[in-house]
Amino acid sequence: MKQRTLVAALPALVAAFSAAAAPTTALTASPTATTPQTLASCEGPHETVLAPTQGFDARALWLNGRLAKWAGAGTEGSFKLYYASAAGISAPQGATVSGADGALSLSVSSEALPAQLAQRFKYTGDGVLLALAAADRARLPALLAKQLVLVQENADGTVRDATALQLPGALDEIYAAAEQASDLGASIGRGGTTFKLWAPTAQRVSVCVFDTGSGKPKSITAMQADTKTGIWSANARANLSGRYYKYVVDVVAPKTGLVRNVVTDPYSVSLTTDSARSYIADLADPRLAPPGWTKDQPPSKVHAQPDMSIYELHVRDFSINDLSVSAMNRGKYTAFRETGSNGMKHLAMLARAGLTDVHLLPVYDLGSVSEKGCVSPVVHGAPDSDQQQKIVSDNALKDCYNWGYDPWHYNAPEGSYSTDASDGARRIIELREMVMALHKTGLRVGTDVVYNHTYRGGQHERSVLDRIVPGYYQRLNLKGEIENSTCCFNTATENRMMAKLMIDSAELWTKHYHIDSFRFDLMGHQPRAAMEALQARVNKAAGRHVNLIGEGWNFGEVADGARFVQASQLSLNGSGIGTFSDRARDAVRGGGAGDSGQQMVAQQGFVNGLVYDPNASAGLRPVTDLMKAADLVRVGLAGSIRSYRMQTFTGETKELQAIVYGGNQPAGYASQPSEVVNYVENHDNQTLYDINALKLPLSATSADRARVQMLAAAINAFSQGVAYYHAGFEILRSKSMDRNSFESGDWFNRLDWTYQTNYFGSGLPPAADNGKDYALLQPLLANPALRPTPVDITFARDTFRDLLRIRASSTLFRMRTADDIKKRLHFLNTGPEQIATVVAARLDGTGYEGAAFKTVAYFINVDKVEQTIVAASEAGKAYRLHPVQAGAAARYDAATGSFTIPARTAIVFVE
Repeated sequence: MKQRTLVAALPALVAAFSAAAAPTTALTASPTATTPQTLASCEGPHETVLAPTQGFDARALWLNGRLAKWAGAGTEGSFKLYYASAAGISAPQGATVSGADGALSLSVSSEALPAQLAQRFKYTGDGVLLALAAADRARLPALLAKQLVLVQENADGTVRDATALQLPGALDEIYAAAEQASDLGASIGRGGTTFKLWAPTAQRVSVCVFDTGSGKPKSITAMQADTKTGIWSANARANLSGRYYKYVVDVVAPKTGLVRNVVTDPYSVSLTTDSARSYIADLADPRLAPPGWTKDQPPSKVHAQPDMSIYELHVRDFSINDLSVSAMNRGKYTAFRETGSNGMKHLAMLARAGLTDVHLLPVYDLGSVSEKGCVSPVVHGAPDSDQQQKIVSDNALKDCYNWGYDPWHYNAPEGSYSTDASDGARRIIELREMVMALHKTGLRVGTDVVYNHTYRGGQHERSVLDRIVPGYYQRLNLKGEIENSTCCFNTATENRMMAKLMIDSAELWTKHYHIDSFRFDLMGHQPRAAMEALQARVNKAAGRHVNLIGEGWNFGEVADGARFVQASQLSLNGSGIGTFSDRARDAVRGGGAGDSGQQMVAQQGFVNGLVYDPNASAGLRPVTDLMKAADLVRVGLAGSIRSYRMQTFTGETKELQAIVYGGNQPAGYASQPSEVVNYVENHDNQTLYDINALKLPLSATSADRARVQMLAAAINAFSQGVAYYHAGFEILRSKSMDRNSFESGDWFNRLDWTYQTNYFGSGLPPAADNGKDYALLQPLLANPALRPTPVDITFARDTFRDLLRIRASSTLFRMRTADDIKKRLHFLNTGPEQIATVVAARLDGTGYEGAAFKTVAYFINVDKVEQTIVAASEAGKAYRLHPVQAGAAARYDAATGSFTIPARTAIVFVE
């Protein structure tokens, strides 16, 4: 439904709203702190400085509504809190303060902080604790809307030191009631349209309404603040569905002064082109529901989290290169409606084989892709040329491509994936159509969410949160600067209203877009408590369990619990929330994600030749290196369960948490299989095919390369926990050796659903992330022997499909609890006498719901030659090949309990 249809359906103009508008006088040539917000303000620049300030570091922090801590400061002299409505305070060292409206005295306090405050602010280290006088505490809420400067003064009243203050501690206590608000944003009810914005430090707020996404403003209405919650609100007696709006916020920005920000709504449910204006819509409006939406249900495939087999897919990658999709739908949400396309037939095939979920890279509003006028450059060049990457890189800021880890508005669908980005309704409808299409194909739908950072911060035009409540939503260091350990402008989900925004957003996607699961980018930067609260909320919204997984990496300013108990690998035990495991991933691939140069070649892994098939750079490695890698593969196969006991290559039997990974971490870290996500490839880093081009000996045939890829797939498929695959993994996807293709354009991210090529040799990848390794990459890209044939690609596709079928055939590959795994998973061929190139295990199915077999035995032979494993415990049984692999060349001898496995093959026997 087009926007104009919605607007035409509204007979009433916004007369009632306009009547309440402020006078429409124009802004003065030199706006000041007293310049009114008028209709002209709605068309003003994103930032107008009403009163500049010299700017101060924010080395002091409000801990609550009465206590402040100045990190690193001593107790000498006296302390005063100066305030100014117009942000004109000057506090030069050795002089006296000027430009303030007044000041309050603060006293040095020696009281012990309550445990909660002490924990939250422990990262601040030593400093002076200061307290407001009891008589002044009631004044603080009003003062928070002004410029505040804390000054340490000498006895003569001159400035010893001065600093601004970080506000979150005070705001969280004073305005705690705002957390209960359920209607932030624009809400449509029987009484009309209500706008609500949490802006507790703002001095004035108005809302501008526009008939269209590009026309002149129709009205501006002053909003009123609720002193209990800090929420500003305005009401219109008309239903404004299909209209657009923005806020005008006068607020003190610490480094700038008193500013007038014209800004979109952080709770926007949709937008116009390039996010210029927020869209007014009730997501329950039937006009926004495609036919059948109210009856849409996910397929009933996942009864416990380990049932999940996930396919990670980028919306644009899926169809932009698929000529079987209508030209207008390529790269769009609507491509998924074309069930006869090559891509949709491929997904349907995977769904029938046992794939349960598609996880979409971010589909919220992105900050880095132009929704109007983006370009698709023509790219060409020799297989080893740098010409392609030059073309792509020259167009990176204006092309139509980005992965999307650059959130602008968390609750609104991205417009570049819509057939009409100017229409706020269209992107809502089309995203829902995509979800419905995937559900009908037999696949649940998850999405990648990035609540750990925003695309921009501070006063940047594409910063939203920081221009409404400066210094609150972003995590700050002890100077008041925004932390950027996640790449960009870190958010502070430890703060009450940022956690609320994250939780409210996940609820919206669950309720209004039928999202079945979420993958949280850099989840370890978020508190475990916030994630558990989110889990409860989305479960309630869905009326069932919503699966949560994420990156639990432990790094940056929050590492090792520096600010809170993290949602990280080692801190989520018992939560049921899954984290990606790097244990088996690194063992399978070889080396680590940060490798470069010869290290990428020399550090072979379990499937690509470690010890048994060394490449020219690997050197001689002891067989114990291969055995260590095999043990880490077993850790992954056992779901990385802390308490699972296993015989290691030394002959010792240990719990997995006693096996060392990465020098200082426990290899086993999960308490239940639901808490681990197993993978060997995702959007980050080189694809497995590309890393194997570096690590496998050059003599490896293209057929062997396909077999090696499927050995890794088998390890993933047989591992307890969630199985996670990158789109195209099963058709040997290459990105021409690109280690970070987030803005490498369509060219380096192509998929071929006709199975003719994997695009290896598309040119040297972009120099920014890969240039230092060009000398290694160039001869490989030029080598035609490293390109798979269509036969190789088809083999990999069909083998992958068989592995999905095998995993789906028995809950023994998807056991529900750690106790189940400890009771029923038994590794064969372990200890110092093992055949190091074979990982083998028995799964006992007796009495287990969904087991389908009395016993399952699997074998993964990574060697270049056939291997025979003798397991006396398995003699005399009635093993046969799994029905999916009935024609395989593997053999079982019941008399000796021996299993013969072909070279580079994964085999499953059942009884």
